[in-house]
Amino acid sequence: MVHPEEEEVWRVFVDGASTLAGCGVGVVIISPSGEKIKLAFRIDSRVTNNEAEYEAVLAGIRANREVRASRIILYSDSQLITQQIKGVYEAKDDRMLKYLKLIKAQSKNFVDWSSEQIHWEEDEEADALAKMAVSLSKVSTREILHVSRLILSNEEETLPIPEDSWMTPLIKFIARNEMPED
Repeated sequence: MVHPEEEEVWRVFVDGASTLAGCGVGVVIISPSGEKIKLAFRIDSRVTNNEAEYEAVLAGIRANREVRASRIILYSDSQLITQQIKGVYEAKDDRMLKYLKLIKAQSKNFVDWSSEQIHWEEDEEADALAKMAVSLSKVSTREILHVSRLILSNEEETLPIPEDSWMTPLIKFIARNEMPED
């Protein structure tokens, strides 16, 4: 459990969705000052629900790395994912082991971090974003950033962020407290 000073903690709510219509990820980041950043990603490849949940965790980690957060608490309604991250449950599937390896490697970028399970009602915004991402091929609003293709993290050994990253608008948002133009 992380016990850093409250004003330094970035809170991250994540959820993944996998349906016959597609797969999506929702991330809600709350900065130490209370600003909300909402992200929705459509995953063009077919993944299981657990893989979508892991993709959401990795998207939350990437986003917080981009905004240079040093202390985060990541919240998910997935008991399996949070307990595997904590080491309480064992990951037996090769794909889940790859996700865990990536998460452990990326968590080293933070001074403090933890993953906590929450009730699904506490994760409604991230859930709604994930479901929205499933149903949309493109979206552009002042409140939601969307990437139509998210490279499956379990097929990568590292999490490269290109110089012209999809996260660049987040850095601008945090720096200037404004969302990018549509």
